[in-house]
Amino acid sequence: MDRQINSVEMEQRKGRRLVLFPLPLQGHINPMFDLANILHSRGFSITIIHTTFNSPNPSNYPHFTFRIISEDLPENNRCTKDLIAFVSMLNAICGLPFRDCLADLLSDTSEEPIACLISDAILYFTQDVANELKVPRMVLRTGAASSFCVFSSFPLLREKGYLPIQDSQLEEPIVELPPLRVKDLPVIHTNDPEDLYNVVVGMVEQSKASNGMIWNTFEELEGTSLATLHQKLGVPFFPIGPFHKCFAVTSSTTSSSLLTHDQSCISWLDKQDPKSVIYVSFGSLASISETQFLEIAWGLANSNQPFLWVVRPGLVHGSNWVEPLPNGFLETLGGKGHIVKWAPQQQVLAHPSVGGFWTHNGWNSTLESICEGVPMVCMPCFTDQKVNARYVSEVWGIGLQLEKGLERGEIEKTIKRLMVDKDGENIRERMLNLKEKSNLCLSESGSSKQALDSLVYHILSLESLTFHTH
Repeated sequence: MDRQINSVEMEQRKGRRLVLFPLPLQGHINPMFDLANILHSRGFSITIIHTTFNSPNPSNYPHFTFRIISEDLPENNRCTKDLIAFVSMLNAICGLPFRDCLADLLSDTSEEPIACLISDAILYFTQDVANELKVPRMVLRTGAASSFCVFSSFPLLREKGYLPIQDSQLEEPIVELPPLRVKDLPVIHTNDPEDLYNVVVGMVEQSKASNGMIWNTFEELEGTSLATLHQKLGVPFFPIGPFHKCFAVTSSTTSSSLLTHDQSCISWLDKQDPKSVIYVSFGSLASISETQFLEIAWGLANSNQPFLWVVRPGLVHGSNWVEPLPNGFLETLGGKGHIVKWAPQQQVLAHPSVGGFWTHNGWNSTLESICEGVPMVCMPCFTDQKVNARYVSEVWGIGLQLEKGLERGEIEKTIKRLMVDKDGENIRERMLNLKEKSNLCLSESGSSKQALDSLVYHILSLESLTFHTH
């Protein structure tokens, strides 16, 4: 329901404080800070609780208040080797410091009362803390609704024998979740597979126990998955995305990136033909072998398409940066290739020279590509990226998945198919149609705008559940 907010209601909302708690990984920090900006623009005060690991720079956000908790993570478990063990440990050790921090905020009578806690869905321990301190808790799901449908089905998938995954089953269809195959299930290598199952079940069950879920997606893209989940979980849903389009980042001072953007890529893009460049970036966590790195390099070179390639320090096992490249590799391309350590991705995807995006299909990257109408080459690495890639290629028809591994001939063929062939034209047409829908959903009568209005009223209604007042 689209309701206009009058001045009296704005006054009622003024001074209401929200406490937000992001998972300290780049792909989760970005949407949480986007959400914080969106809600701040609607009249709420924002307090961010964050860990010492990957802590944000408060000076970038003078309009927010920051509180830090010390989680005392062992140096050898800072998510570099086993992401699930890292998330599991965060949920195990953050409870007490988070509780103390939130209790301190609640007892501070010099500040406005807290209307609501919004935590990342993966930080599921926060539900018990919220219950104890009698604070309403909502969750932000930073990934897609379609992948959360799969996560919510983990008990069924285990019962049916799809989990744990067996190599002999990889190509089998999952009849309960079309068009997914076993190899598309959102799993990740971990030392203890039971940890993955427990994290997923904890995330889903404690989302079900929350006062509502905020989604960085929109009805026109994931209406079916949202409806299925809404029925399954039974809590209020607010699909208000794409977040980054609700509140556009306009300067580096409001960026939540943990890495420094290399702006040289924009001047390089300025010299390229329209829709000619394939942009390549595999996100902030993925890693590849030296052999895979070289196959990518030669696949890009042999495609004869200009390419902008983000090679993050640490992307290639055993290398600091691009040392494995043959001497003079870029020079032999005659200016057709440009490599940077990190790029201002939203700016790159919006550039008229960019005609394709080779991506790991993290949800932020997938949404950003849709919003700019840039078709994708999909190379998912782990967890929800696998579901996203399958939906991009098979459900929405806006990209091609590299199914046969990282081999230079396959890479060259796939890039040409997307950038030059008739297939690519059809994909681009579908993508431009979806881009238009992503713009319309944020218009005054659009689905995301209406969901945001509903979210504001929902948060205000939660105040009656908060036992702490001045």
